[in-house]
Amino acid sequence: MTRNDFNERPQATARARSLRQTENDAEDKLWNELRDRRFNGNKFVRQLPIGPYFADFACRELRLVIEIDGSQHAENRRDGIRDVFMTDNGWSVVRFWNVDVLRALPSVLETILAICDGRLTERVEVADLRFFPAARD
Repeated sequence: MTRNDFNERPQATARARSLRQTENDAEDKLWNELRDRRFNGNKFVRQLPIGPYFADFACRELRLVIEIDGSQHAENRRDGIRDVFMTDNGWSVVRFWNVDVLRALPSVLETILAICDGRLTERVEVADLRFFPAARD
C-alpha cells in the first residue's frame, strides 16, 4: 500500500471527519487563525491523513504539519515514531503544547510564520517547541 492509497480509503476520510468534530480548545483557537488562508495566504487543512497518521493541521504546499499536544504526549515514544515517518516522507513537523496555544498564541503564530517563511529551518527541541524539518535526500 502506498501513502496515497491510504489517503483515498473511505475509512481515512471518515476518521478525519470524526477527529475534526472533537477538537480541543487549543486546536479550535489555532484553527481560527489558520483557516481560509488567513495565515499569510497559506492554505491549511485539519486532520489530514498522511500514511497511517492524521496531522492536526497541515499545509500541503509547504509540506508542513502542525501538532497541538496535551500532557499525554510528554515523553511519548509513539510521537517520535510518527515524527520520523512524517519527516522521512517529506513533511516538516512542528509541535506545540496546548497551554502555549491558549496562553501565548502570538508567539506560536510567529514561530509558524518563521517556518513558513524559511527563517526556521534547523531542528529545534526545547521545552515549549519541537520542530523537525523534513529529511533531505
